[in-house]
Amino acid sequence: MHRIRGALLLLIALILLASPSPALAQNYSFEVPVQNVSVFVNSDGTISLDYVITFANEPNADPIDIVDVGMPNYDYELYSISATIEGAPVDRIADSEYVSPGVEFHLGSNAIQPGQSGTLHVQVGVVRNALGAGSQEETEPYASLVFTPSWFDSSFARGKTNYTLSIILPPGMEPEQPRYHTPSGNWPGADEPVSSYDDQNRVVYTWTADNADASTTYEFGASFPMALVPAEVVVATETPNTRSFSLDSIIPFLCFGGFFALIVGLGIAGSKAAEKRKLQYMPPKIAVEGHGIKRGLTAVEAAILMEQPLDKVMSMILFSVLKKGAATVVTREPLKLEVVSPLPENLQPYEVDFCKAFESEDKAARRRELQSVTVGLVKSISEKMKGFSRKETIEYYTAIMEKAWSQVTAADTPEIKSETYEQVMEWTMLDKEWSGRTQQSFGPQPVFVPTWWWRFDPAMRTSGGGGMAAASLPSMPSTGQGGSINLPKLPGSDFAASMVNGAQAFSASVVGNLTTFTDTITNKTNPVPKTTYTRSGGSGGGGRSCACACACAGCACACAGGGR
Repeated sequence: MHRIRGALLLLIALILLASPSPALAQNYSFEVPVQNVSVFVNSDGTISLDYVITFANEPNADPIDIVDVGMPNYDYELYSISATIEGAPVDRIADSEYVSPGVEFHLGSNAIQPGQSGTLHVQVGVVRNALGAGSQEETEPYASLVFTPSWFDSSFARGKTNYTLSIILPPGMEPEQPRYHTPSGNWPGADEPVSSYDDQNRVVYTWTADNADASTTYEFGASFPMALVPAEVVVATETPNTRSFSLDSIIPFLCFGGFFALIVGLGIAGSKAAEKRKLQYMPPKIAVEGHGIKRGLTAVEAAILMEQPLDKVMSMILFSVLKKGAATVVTREPLKLEVVSPLPENLQPYEVDFCKAFESEDKAARRRELQSVTVGLVKSISEKMKGFSRKETIEYYTAIMEKAWSQVTAADTPEIKSETYEQVMEWTMLDKEWSGRTQQSFGPQPVFVPTWWWRFDPAMRTSGGGGMAAASLPSMPSTGQGGSINLPKLPGSDFAASMVNGAQAFSASVVGNLTTFTDTITNKTNPVPKTTYTRSGGSGGGGRSCACACACAGCACACAGGGR
């Protein structure tokens, strides 16, 4: 067992033989000709890791079929981790049985056979509590990252490694602000990294060496202004940290009743954090940086990507199926939709499933079906976003939303405004302030209701216009309640209020309690990582297992060697 102090991040790869018996002879020998590591410091203070490791298995060695990757602490999200071997997904990803904390990757049919080579690509989307306090600069405090990449036992790993390590810092820095740390561990490359900017204007430090080796523990680091990440994510290190506190400093407070206030405060904060997490239904792994914009998403899919509240998403789907003539609101209380048969061919898959959910009149059953619709949407978006940048894509669709609003507000006649809004309404709903902005955009001037509005408003079909001025728009088909319908025009403020209130009433009837509705989905798409506890000490058996316990945030633990 090795213990490396001063490292805040550590990824330990252990290649283990398939046999569970330590008594069997182990023939384990390989080279690591290439190792590329990227460490992303995200704006929220979390860390994302990207490992590309090429293994060359010796001709007389046993197959490499399981790789154990150690984690620096238990504050990683298992759901955010993905891996491929030679481009194919690994068979299984789970908490490691032998490295604690750690994750194991089963290569399955793509195990690296004797005499063969294979490249393992591991992506870790979220690691928390990875930043420490850095130096106090003249003008502002700094945060720091110290990182030791994975290494392998020298009795197994041989040869030289073409080694690349990159640290990508948060955006928003001036050229003179970032600092790099001189590498330690007898790094064979240059001490000074190559500095560059990526396509998101983030500072990138890159160290390279073509004569490194995979069994040496190198250490790299960088510092940046603490203001670029939330203050609470910078954990205490062995260096005094102005953002940390000791038990001694709060004893007087506790003695005067502060204990109870502290408990209440922690309870409230914990409750708020738990409620917030229940609404975070997107899996963190799609936040691992890709490159470029994913175009071609529908407004509903963009809303899911932006993690919009699901009651709004349900309203967006409803309006979409009404516009496409797939359904009609028969009654609002109790809520009932009449779905046409056969369904139109231009529906999205989630719209088809949405319509099918309303075949059930049982509210609970319908709500479960709609939750399944949402889970499918989330998984679909996760697949579509592979290789693309979530940040850039969200910015792209935000710009589309703003353009939609500008087209509505620029319309100079009621007819054009109504027609424009009907065309772009779903994109305006991406706006967090959609309700207020809708009512502000129309004001008192008259607007013609959308051509599909009669499907949304049962009162319109009953009244046939109800004495309102008829619009010069085509009549709608007969509903069986007394002939065709002439679409009315309304004062803009009345129309906007009807739109917003109708959407809110619909979503309340369908979704019910938003937190409860979303929490069921979050448990499937973004589950809480399984809690594991550090085991101190280690066990024998030829190095079959190892464990270690760190006493401070400024240290990391590592084990090397052994086989399964």
